[in-house]
Amino acid sequence: MGFFDFLTEEIAIDLGTANTLIIHNDKVVVDSPSIVARDRISGKIIAVGKEANMMQGKTHENIKTIRPLKDGVIADFDASEKMINMFIKGIPALKKKFLQPTLRMVICIPSGITEVEMRAVKESAERVNGKEVYLIHEPMAAAIGIGLDIMQPKGNMIVDIGGGTTEIAVIALGGIVCDKSVKIAGDVFTNDIIYYMRTQHNLYVGETTAENIKIAIGAATEDLEVPPEEMSVQGRDLLTGKPKQVQISYREIAKALDKSILRIEDAVMETLSQTPPELAADIYNTGIYLAGGGSMLRGLDKRISQKTDLPVYIAEDPLRAVVRGTGIALKNLEKYKPILIK
Repeated sequence: MGFFDFLTEEIAIDLGTANTLIIHNDKVVVDSPSIVARDRISGKIIAVGKEANMMQGKTHENIKTIRPLKDGVIADFDASEKMINMFIKGIPALKKKFLQPTLRMVICIPSGITEVEMRAVKESAERVNGKEVYLIHEPMAAAIGIGLDIMQPKGNMIVDIGGGTTEIAVIALGGIVCDKSVKIAGDVFTNDIIYYMRTQHNLYVGETTAENIKIAIGAATEDLEVPPEEMSVQGRDLLTGKPKQVQISYREIAKALDKSILRIEDAVMETLSQTPPELAADIYNTGIYLAGGGSMLRGLDKRISQKTDLPVYIAEDPLRAVVRGTGIALKNLEKYKPILIK
């Protein structure tokens, strides 16, 4: 252990389309929306994360809110780099350091990502003082975070429904045997709700409101055992232009999301149909594991279970399963090095 190891800090990052999470010293130190607010005139970033999120949909022309990641991939390099930088600088334990520490990082990436996109993530990390940067595929990280032993010669199926993509993978022997990445996830659900409110209620609602509807009464099926209460939603009436309020129930949201959920189901079925028979036999016994924020949609587990005739389990803290797995991989670098991308 040299002098420089003393200056090296380890962080695990789950760079998500909707949320970015960072683990340092086994604790989640950053859990913020992946959003940046930029001053149009000076080009300076004025807020990131929760602060920027509160501005979304409420800005004047000199402020623009940007979501640097789209469909699980960096769409705006400059903004994403500054965002990562500001998140890392905001970690309390690193703020106190006299010298800026060099960082050993494990960053989680979607499985459908291209070489170019991978390099972009690595370069961003290196610019924020990352000396050793490893990448890990999202379904792998989710599996580790759920607590599966992915090195075993045993098949496990993970469905990770994030903000920008849904990653479906069958994992065995520390590798992805077959996978599918579909761009139907939380953001699409939110847009489905906006569209539904416009077409069915003549009510124009913003993204933040639609997101709140999804969390409060979102459902994947119309027959829930414990249905949520109805919700009053405010927005702008498309006919009169006046602000107005309507009552909506979870059944309507289930209708609004039906097509998108069908596409996720189809992707799951397709992945199952490509699974080698020995692994299919394992999955018959172990079932399917759901992770990511989208897995919290009421009744989704039941719906996928009915479609596949398999047991479906939701990770205990689905929003953090991926970052937890990334953190575990970072802690046990030697064990997991074969599955990381250098």
